Amino acid sequence: MTANFAGRHVVVTGGTGALGTAVVARLLDEGAVCHVPNSHAAAPAGFGFEGHERVRLMHNIYLADPAVVDEFYRAVPDLWASIHIAGGFAAAPLDKTESASFAEMMETNVRTAFLCCRAALRAMLASGTAGRMVNVSARPGLDPRRGAGMVAYATSKAAVAAMTVALAEEGKAQGILVNAIAPSTLDT
Repeated sequence: MTANFAGRHVVVTGGTGALGTAVVARLLDEGAVCHVPNSHAAAPAGFGFEGHERVRLMHNIYLADPAVVDEFYRAVPDLWASIHIAGGFAAAPLDKTESASFAEMMETNVRTAFLCCRAALRAMLASGTAGRMVNVSARPGLDPRRGAGMVAYATSKAAVAAMTVALAEEGKAQGILVNAIAPSTLDT
């Protein structure tokens, strides 16, 4: 990493999952203070940072609830970065995809990223911080031909990619840099 994370406050959504735990570990190595929202009442097995002095693990944070997300972000002092890893995956041919499954992909991937981006942007603007945001899209979201057999997932990740590009254009005038990663496969 090239940025100086020492003492900087960073939100990592999905930070208790396999990818998120690796990101939290790296940020801690770089000196960051990590704020990790967790949708459950306790940390999952495998999350080894619950008692770490620079980890602020908050339980029962439902990232699809605007009021909960706004309250969580308001409690983060001097937010410098927000990394949005939380999301989900579902694969099924379109004729086997139920409307509820499509809605779940949109909520899990798009709505959570939108609400976290919005809350992070508000926090950065209020404090005058020239911060950073990162979203997780996916290759099928950038190249929909790769989304055969997973239309709901590909559609949700395409929306995340579009939102990221649009927000990057909005944020750059305030010095807030926004980017995305688009992995082809996450084997977690």
